[in-house]
Amino acid sequence: MSQLASARPQTRGLRLSATLALYIARSFTVRFLTLLGGIAAIILLVSTIEELDQLGSNTEVSLPAAAFAAVLKLPQLSQEVMPFAVLFAAMATFWRMTRTHELVVARAAGISVWQLLLPVLAVAVAIGVLTTTLLNPISSVMLRHYDQLQAQYNGGQTSTLSVSKTGLWLRQADGRGQSVIHATRVRQSDMMLFDVIVFRFTGPSDFESRIDAKRAKLEDGQWVLFEAWLTKPGQDGRFVERTTLKTDLTPDKIYRSFAPPETISFWRLPEFVDLLENAGFAAEPHRLQLHRLLAKPLLLSAMILLAATFSLRPHRRGGVVATIVAGVLTGFLIYVLSNIVFALGLSSKVPVVMAAWTPAVVSLMLGGASLLHLEDG
Repeated sequence: MSQLASARPQTRGLRLSATLALYIARSFTVRFLTLLGGIAAIILLVSTIEELDQLGSNTEVSLPAAAFAAVLKLPQLSQEVMPFAVLFAAMATFWRMTRTHELVVARAAGISVWQLLLPVLAVAVAIGVLTTTLLNPISSVMLRHYDQLQAQYNGGQTSTLSVSKTGLWLRQADGRGQSVIHATRVRQSDMMLFDVIVFRFTGPSDFESRIDAKRAKLEDGQWVLFEAWLTKPGQDGRFVERTTLKTDLTPDKIYRSFAPPETISFWRLPEFVDLLENAGFAAEPHRLQLHRLLAKPLLLSAMILLAATFSLRPHRRGGVVATIVAGVLTGFLIYVLSNIVFALGLSSKVPVVMAAWTPAVVSLMLGGASLLHLEDG
């Protein structure tokens, strides 16, 4: 014992070897992929049943069609469960190292817990970066196809509004035909459009007339256009102080017509946020989604630290069950708190940046503090 005690200070400065680091990283990666694959399979099965139930009244919907719709949603749902997969995979990896006494041997060789965590943290950060930069763009494309498929089966339209650098474009239909409305900007508080152009069509492409107005305000069941020029093919333009255009749009329906944040790629989100704000719309949901994606690597790293606090210690008989339960409860608590903070961010109760980064930062601080207490007593 005295020889071991005297030898220990001399080995405190040992560095983690590349072989051991690769072994730990590979062990965690295999468990993470296995666990994520199992969860994804369960999600796919449940989603397929859900799609069959939702579209059951449509005779054109078959089991392959429902399964295809579920596959289109799978990448997005997989991103939601990613922190849980990282947490449980890390717990399984650390628990195995504890049970096989690999942790005891490494600690006796002078390797600290922080050094043992480095390979797993590196893998978690890489997973977070790949999720944000690669999986999210793929997911956004597939989710857009899913929305189009849903609209096709339900007989609806995927969107009535789009935003570009030239301003706002709206499409609406009534008993007489369709109207395409363009405005350079909007005041969202009272849904007032500025520098408005309305193109009227009697059929899919039969142009009827054009209206150029300085302003247009959305009131009950109609657009009220002010200082407008009415133009028809082959006729001179006619100026009116005020005219109306029927519509079934509402402020809520217009805002809902924006592409959901989940359907926009991480790489396009900053530009889309700027377009919304330049057009006069609030962009909190899209800005929140952008910062959530940026915080993903930090959140996954926090899951590693939390997993280490549960797993990097010897367990008595029955301790494994307690560890699993504690891990599940911790993951569920973080999920609930994250949703609460995100909801506060969407409602502008707290700043969007704070709402997006708080779950990751708080989880990281809790995991780090718990691990420091475990390591240093």
